[in-house]
Amino acid sequence: MRLNPPTIVIFLIAFVLAALGLVTKMGFFGVPRYLPHQEFWLAMIAYLTLMVGNLVKGL
Repeated sequence: MRLNPPTIVIFLIAFVLAALGLVTKMGFFGVPRYLPHQEFWLAMIAYLTLMVGNLVKGL
């Protein structure tokens, strides 16, 4: 399996999702909670976005 670097857009999407999860966990801002364990799910979606960006060529 050959891995490819993700594009800047995919990296920025993953970065924003991970940062939002961190901000939600630390409580810096009043972010509404829509899901239980919202921080975990935001971090998982960020990491999965990066994984797909690495596995799919041109994404």
